[in-house]
Amino acid sequence: MWDPAKYLDFADLRGRPFFDLTARIGATAPRRVVDLGCGPGNLTAALAQRWPQAALEASDNSPEMVAAARKLGIDAELIDVRQWSPKPDTDVVVSNAVLQWVPEHRELLERWVRELPRGAWIAIQVPGNFDAPSHVLARELAASAGWADKLGSVGLRDDDAVDAPPQYAERLARLGCQVDAWETTYTQRLQGDNAVLEWITGTALRPVKAALDAQDWQRFRSELAAMLDRAYPPRGDGTTWFEFRRIFVVARTPQRRRRSRVGSR
Repeated sequence: MWDPAKYLDFADLRGRPFFDLTARIGATAPRRVVDLGCGPGNLTAALAQRWPQAALEASDNSPEMVAAARKLGIDAELIDVRQWSPKPDTDVVVSNAVLQWVPEHRELLERWVRELPRGAWIAIQVPGNFDAPSHVLARELAASAGWADKLGSVGLRDDDAVDAPPQYAERLARLGCQVDAWETTYTQRLQGDNAVLEWITGTALRPVKAALDAQDWQRFRSELAAMLDRAYPPRGDGTTWFEFRRIFVVARTPQRRRRSRVGSR
């Protein structure tokens, strides 16, 4: 389960990569704009404002997130991103902080390129911080003697969950796409007690929370909080610096059909 309220605790900071991503989309008058993994809908609304003439399509695989988006007036649908296929008029596809949850997302991107109209835009953003202390320590604690029996089957993602920008660029360029791929590390100033713990509770720790009862969940949080405080020591004013690396890819599908090569006789 996703908790929309917890996810929105850091809405401004979580939203910044979305705007950096979509700023690189060059579409001027798209017919249909799709937000795959729309979450609570707060960022989907920005797509509607940018392209008010376009049909807006939004979906998420979380009933809680879909319900939250609908409260904002977004006509979101409950769909697994792996089952989605573009309609013929789809000119922009945005997938913000979603595909890291989908092991087969590389093949999914290739399918979208083949199914989308010529000249369509695909914009994705995924986290690149699986080797950061926040994630490494959570995996180490889950695998420790005190927790392995309860959490051994919980698959906390590591750094092979996503590719580096050059790998995505090469994969899409081979299909004839124009590709812009880059990475950014945001040095964020988080407020409040156990700030890094609260940050990852809304995302990376969801599988852990789902696997534990309430008492064990609080015990796990307490142990992890002490580890994170050592890795991310709070400043004197109660804030904490947190490095947040993100990977971005904006690709445009081929504007002309590829000519098949005819072998010489």
